[in-house]
Amino acid sequence: MIWKKISVETTIHAVDLLSEFLSEQGVEGIMIEDSQPLSEDEIKEMFVDIPLMPESVDENAVVSFFLDSSYSDTEIDRLAESIRNELKRLSEFIPVGSGNIDMSETSDDTTWNDNFKNYFKPMRLYDNLVIFPVWELDNPDRDFIYNEDDKIIKIQSVMAFGTGTHETTRLCLGMLKKYMKDMSSVCDNISVFDVGCGSGILSIAASFLGADFVHGLDIDPQAVEASKINAEANELGEDKVLFSCGNLLAGNMIAENYIADKEAIEKASLGSGVSSVMTPEEAARMVDIENGQADPVEKRKYDIIVANILADVIIPLSSVVSEYMNDGGIFICSGISDTKVDSVKIALMENGFNIIDVQQENEWFAIASVR
Repeated sequence: MIWKKISVETTIHAVDLLSEFLSEQGVEGIMIEDSQPLSEDEIKEMFVDIPLMPESVDENAVVSFFLDSSYSDTEIDRLAESIRNELKRLSEFIPVGSGNIDMSETSDDTTWNDNFKNYFKPMRLYDNLVIFPVWELDNPDRDFIYNEDDKIIKIQSVMAFGTGTHETTRLCLGMLKKYMKDMSSVCDNISVFDVGCGSGILSIAASFLGADFVHGLDIDPQAVEASKINAEANELGEDKVLFSCGNLLAGNMIAENYIADKEAIEKASLGSGVSSVMTPEEAARMVDIENGQADPVEKRKYDIIVANILADVIIPLSSVVSEYMNDGGIFICSGISDTKVDSVKIALMENGFNIIDVQQENEWFAIASVR
């Protein structure tokens, strides 16, 4: 879809008031760009695998938003004039900057995906697992050299999120490799369930590590599309790696005491739906998490379930995930910050899991458990 991007040059003093004004005009999805440094706590809470580049600090800021084709040129011009008038009014009280308004057309996702290629380079993820953007395969100037025994995970699309370079992904890969090797000695056909698959890195890696079947799920249709494109780039058919869109918690009643942050859960990526049975007394303490639909893929049980999401999602997930596990199956969860690791451990144990492994990289944790 082609979008009209409107960017307003202003200052950090005016961004909140201008954003509120735009919201009152019916504008959604406001983006703010400034060079103010992040606090140490903000950096720790971020869940990104793109290096944060240092910037010079000043008071300039840009407020941007996107309008679809339902807005006529006349309506856009009227909105721009309203913004100018509002900035003029605000200038009597606070610095508002130049107030310049820039308009451009963009296909947003495609533009972002193309620009990201300039920064996403081949990288060794874990041991002999290497992530390799397809546009770098024939680049004679690349610095990265891979070994003959490396398993190359080719990436074609990053239009969702996740390049595999975050600590939590590496922790998951290490546990996947360890427990798939252990399981291969007692299990002929290993199946893996990747809950919140993002761009499909863990699903593809699990297949390369020996899984006979992998099911990757995400609530975001763009993530599912990116995962499918990446699977095709690695010549993996749906008989080996299957992706679908759905929500593991959709329509389920999850204990309130397992939900640390409902907003975080609503934004997270989850898989297919199951049903719960409870007494009226239990129901009184429950909340219904409505986000997305049940997975269209037929429900089955898996030998390994991996969820590289966030602690605030893993906590309620721990109360339903066992319904998707074979006897002796292993649940690997990551995306857990050092401030939430104890809460996740408690939730797992309260739901009958036995924690068998805890790994840490910097402030991030991954936990393996059995039930």
